[in-house]
Amino acid sequence: MKRRHFLSGAIGAGFSVAMSRQLLARQSSTSGSKLKILVLGGTGFIGPPTVRYAVERGHEVTVFTRGRSRSDVPGVEHLVGDRNDDLSALRDREWDVVLDNNARDYRWVKLSTEILKNNVQQYVFISTISAYAGEATGYEFIDAPYTGPQINVDSPLAQPPAGFQMGEELPYGSTKALSEKIVQEAFPGRSTIVRPGFIVGPGDPSDRFTYWPARIDRGGEILAPGDGNDEVQIIDVRDLMEFTVRLAENSTSGIFNGVGIGSRLSMAEMLYGIRAVTTSKVRFTWAPATYLRDNDVQAYSDMPIWIPGDPLSSVDNSRAQAAGLTFRPLAVTAADTLAWHKTRPQEEQDKLRIGIDAVREKEVLAAWHASQA
Repeated sequence: MKRRHFLSGAIGAGFSVAMSRQLLARQSSTSGSKLKILVLGGTGFIGPPTVRYAVERGHEVTVFTRGRSRSDVPGVEHLVGDRNDDLSALRDREWDVVLDNNARDYRWVKLSTEILKNNVQQYVFISTISAYAGEATGYEFIDAPYTGPQINVDSPLAQPPAGFQMGEELPYGSTKALSEKIVQEAFPGRSTIVRPGFIVGPGDPSDRFTYWPARIDRGGEILAPGDGNDEVQIIDVRDLMEFTVRLAENSTSGIFNGVGIGSRLSMAEMLYGIRAVTTSKVRFTWAPATYLRDNDVQAYSDMPIWIPGDPLSSVDNSRAQAAGLTFRPLAVTAADTLAWHKTRPQEEQDKLRIGIDAVREKEVLAAWHASQA
């Protein structure tokens, strides 16, 4: 794909930001019936968009947290407890649906499903595509050509290690896969599993997407990974969590890959799309994946979002789209993320949690140019 194609699509997306926001506002009409919704984990990154959207649509929302922070959405009930050992605030209460946003431990899910299974009609569990077997972390699939979506909802899941006993610790992917099973067994025919990938947007503390809008806004020559054709999948946190609320409204059960965008997105399309919402003068220098690997530039940690050839960067989302998953334009996500980033404390703006640092980037760029002389 030629660069001018990247640019034309990206610039068009940039001009559509204001119009897209107006359209999204019009689409946020209330649903037909009022639900009583319990949100487990209503703060942090993904909690607030969930709570805000549910309240906007007329639902009665209860948030269960440890009490260290509170939802700033008016009219929300707050319950305090601990998913490790204190769910007493949930006893003898009834809700139409629970949205489980923050389960990092299958033991948490075991406790919550046991206490809620007779008092809640539907359990919506936010899992992860890391629940699938074979997750890559670096250059394992560097030579794998793109052949279309490689993972679907029926693909094998990560399994506990041999000799595993219930109650023991598990890796992240395995604990999510086991959590799904626990939910499905406790709520047969009444469970909804959503498996997101890279969740991005304003408020994301991981900086894995924020790095790129921030770096592009800084301007200058930018180290870009590969040849630009590697696939990436990102989903705006608002698109993901609004989708889960609509699944609850429609009592939709089943398994869905909550990944985006609506069509294939290459690394180059993502970077040029972000570039379209800034006014900075930039020049992307694309360095081959093999060169980056051989010069100790790490996939994902130094070049965020980018994991070349990773099957989990090519996940089928057709079932989710058929169930109502929609996507903001990349330009909206990029512009909103950059605007949020600029409100952060200066030390957080200056020192992101992920991404190659400026000094190292200059060194790698200089070495690459020297190798081509």
